[in-house]
Amino acid sequence: MTTTRRSFIASTALATAGGVAARTPLPRFTAPGEIKAFLLHLGHNMWCDWFPPDVDLKVVKAAIPPNGSSPFPDTELRNKDDLWRKATDYIAAKGMNMIVVDLGEGLVYPSHPELSIKGSWTPEKMHAEIVRLNKLGIEVIPKLNFSTTHNGWLKHYRRMISTPTYYKVCEDLIADVAEIFDHPRFLHIGYDEETARHQDHSGRCLYVIVRKGEFWMHDFLHIVRTVEKNDMRAWAWSDYGWDHPEFYERCPKSVLMSNWYYDESYGGFELSENKTSDHKRLKGFYDLDKAGFEQVPCGTNWTGWQRKKLKIGADDVIGKLVKMCRRDISAKSLKGFMMAPWVSCNNEANLKINLKGADLFAEALKS
Repeated sequence: MTTTRRSFIASTALATAGGVAARTPLPRFTAPGEIKAFLLHLGHNMWCDWFPPDVDLKVVKAAIPPNGSSPFPDTELRNKDDLWRKATDYIAAKGMNMIVVDLGEGLVYPSHPELSIKGSWTPEKMHAEIVRLNKLGIEVIPKLNFSTTHNGWLKHYRRMISTPTYYKVCEDLIADVAEIFDHPRFLHIGYDEETARHQDHSGRCLYVIVRKGEFWMHDFLHIVRTVEKNDMRAWAWSDYGWDHPEFYERCPKSVLMSNWYYDESYGGFELSENKTSDHKRLKGFYDLDKAGFEQVPCGTNWTGWQRKKLKIGADDVIGKLVKMCRRDISAKSLKGFMMAPWVSCNNEANLKINLKGADLFAEALKS
């Protein structure tokens, strides 16, 4: 029998590895002090298309450019529970106090179970994991990316953008997550990289849809209002403001912002000296501060194009980012930091990347 939102909320028991335990609402666990957030992927269908069932996938595959990124979605969850546990235990041990879970197709949503794939976590399993992580001192924040560049997890609904059906589905999913996570402090709504260039890059997306101007702003504000109606605070990527300065005026100051800067062009962290295409990205931290937003800057150990070309890696990024922001961004604006390695807990190689990210982040926070 499919779990409905109502039956999940009313349930008095949940399945656990050791048997059955009472299911009671969690008190909202809030990590004290500075936010020290680590982004982990439960789902991974954020960089793909979802094809109609009658599409000949052999024809589609033949159309993908050589060395292009595959647009095909996972049909079985990448995340491996044992590796997830190793990563989360290590993150807690290194002093992080928050994990932002990129949900995607990784959760069975009671209102829309059709979005799940083989291995998606049930609400009961997710709730049990929240309990475990809270005991380790970790505040668990859900993330649903509503950017059209990262919404392959919505399956066929990604082809219904800005329609009544789409709005209703988004509202349902936000309500589901609010209940499953017991109305957490934040819900990260994504909204990054919504451009045709990002979707068409290397054949990543074969169905391109981009909202612009009032359409983008309308949908963004609708999602923010829906989050707030469900007793959460919206948290978003702020890169739309790089090319649309009016965003800083129209976006509610209640939205927690994460500007991300990975020094991909290897231009450095000094705004006056950076002459690369990354300058506007670096400037984003200062723009958010000036506009009066609270922010959680995001760094990485993922290697950008120029760094990859020079074979220098990205181990220095998070340390330099923390140092710059603590020096230049006002205490009123700066609420903490986030580390995003951008890999799933699906194999030992990616586990090492996540663990290395935790090491680098912990060291950076000491500065």
